[in-house]
Amino acid sequence: MISMAVDDGIAIISMEHGKANAIDSEFCDALTALFAELRKTTAIKAVVLTGRERMFCAGVDLKRLTAGGADYVTGFLPLLHTLYDAIFFFPKPVIAAINGHAIAGGAVLAACADRRVMAAESGRVGITELQVGVPLPALAFEIVRAAVPPRHLSEVALGAGTYETAEALAKGWVDEVVDGWELMPRAKRLARAYAALSPEAFAQTKAQIRQPVADAYAAHGEATDEAVTAIWKTDATLRRVTVYVAKTLTKVSNGSGSMH
Repeated sequence: MISMAVDDGIAIISMEHGKANAIDSEFCDALTALFAELRKTTAIKAVVLTGRERMFCAGVDLKRLTAGGADYVTGFLPLLHTLYDAIFFFPKPVIAAINGHAIAGGAVLAACADRRVMAAESGRVGITELQVGVPLPALAFEIVRAAVPPRHLSEVALGAGTYETAEALAKGWVDEVVDGWELMPRAKRLARAYAALSPEAFAQTKAQIRQPVADAYAAHGEATDEAVTAIWKTDATLRRVTVYVAKTLTKVSNGSGSMH
């Protein structure tokens, strides 16, 4: 599901959960636990998070969601929140090495990082939740708000589109685009550069950068999540998700891909 290698104090985390790194309850638990452990491990100075082949993360496992229904949603959404919280507020440097598609919850996962580097022409990035028929949970939305420039926020959230690497860079989804062969070397160089800084000063500065997200969630996150969960759980929403999954699978079988 997840593998990790350590390179001179840098933890290289590779997501390897099925073909798409689709986010389900077990994935949330495993990645959250790993970041909790790395938070306490003084030998680890920074983290690089990546996927495999042409998939960083395709977002929430919608097939699992529709199969589990409202009961699964009730248990899953708090786990998703905890995962994003563990990575976004991780006090050490986190670099996302985006090797391919980062869609919906996968785009949010990438946005949790301090810097996002993407391999050129490797895939698409964007939050497609409104295409599926669900709103983003409170913390996920605040993370997107923090990552995407304000002038693009309405477009990326309400338009629910995905962007090729060059446009993803222009919209603020990623910080830089490099050739595929350069992705991991560049991510490791960034991780080492941040790791060389004072850990205490880095953690404090990062906390200050993240503070508006924490404040926004504290102010209205609980009420927002209550409303979001209610929408995710309705029969009408679950039917929309089922239709979306069926259409997506049809596109895949026709060779047109699932990320467009």
